[in-house]
Amino acid sequence: MKSSRLVSILLLLQTRGRMTAARLAEELEVSVRTVYRDIEALSAAGVPLYGDAGHAGGYRLLDGYRTRLTGLTADEAEALFLAGAPGPAAQLGLGPVLAAAQLKVRAALPDELRPHADRISGRFHLDAPGWYADAEETPYLPAVADAVWNCQALHVHYRRWREPTDVERRLEPYGLVLKAGRWYVVAGPGPRTYRVDQILQLTALEKPFTRPDDFDLAGYWAAYQRDFHHRLRPARAVVRLAPGVSLPGPGQTDAHPDEDGWTRTTVPIESLDHAHAEFLRLGTGIEVLEPPELRDRIARTAAELAERYGSAPPSAGDRPLRRPRRSAPPACRPDSSRSG
Repeated sequence: MKSSRLVSILLLLQTRGRMTAARLAEELEVSVRTVYRDIEALSAAGVPLYGDAGHAGGYRLLDGYRTRLTGLTADEAEALFLAGAPGPAAQLGLGPVLAAAQLKVRAALPDELRPHADRISGRFHLDAPGWYADAEETPYLPAVADAVWNCQALHVHYRRWREPTDVERRLEPYGLVLKAGRWYVVAGPGPRTYRVDQILQLTALEKPFTRPDDFDLAGYWAAYQRDFHHRLRPARAVVRLAPGVSLPGPGQTDAHPDEDGWTRTTVPIESLDHAHAEFLRLGTGIEVLEPPELRDRIARTAAELAERYGSAPPSAGDRPLRRPRRSAPPACRPDSSRSG
């Protein structure tokens, strides 16, 4: 609606300062011509708007002009309280701050909107960690968050998965990301991604750093995830799936059902070993077409299973009794829990 769009323009200029018509149009998802008409309507209503021409131009409000707008809708009030996640806020050391802010916002709401805000905490609860994983201990998370806010460089003792596992790093923390119950810090130079729970020691450096003005945390994280999934499943397999059978995970392409109802599709795979185990779980509901080495490997496994189960199992009386032999102690082997 035009009225809500006019309010949005006013609030954008009030909170962000000078903005071009093109930038306003992008934020509001309208045309630049619509923005021009809305600016004229605001000026006609007495709002002190000024337009500056040139490369650094744009629209701005008269210095010192503020508007008091309290016209929150019920949906907006609910979304505002839903956005305040108490768990992550407490981990960041902002639990009391969040509670105080919600109390102030609730007190400022009209009486008819308070029930909408109150019912959010009773009907929605965020529990980020998975079922089969304990929450990671992140004792340095508040310190990292403080460094993000203040553009403070950090010297950390960090544990990574490959050798050498324990390394020293100087980090310029650009932002924090909470993913599946685990905190990550995106830091320069690079930038690169680090798990906060793997920081063993931390020292804040006196000299602050300059955060790049064009760094987009959400855009970086989206690209990082795409690259992660590409590296996780670099190969491809072509398979046929029986009707009603599907493979878990994203990435299936070129799905075409044939006249028998089977679907031919291309799927990403992590490795031949992993695909061999995963595809065997589907039994006769899948046929591997490519790569040939994976098809041959599954065929050999199926032949071995057919031979093993093709005859009756031997009875207990048919098995010769053998004396138990004492097994030799296992040979010492290097720790293979961490790959290079």
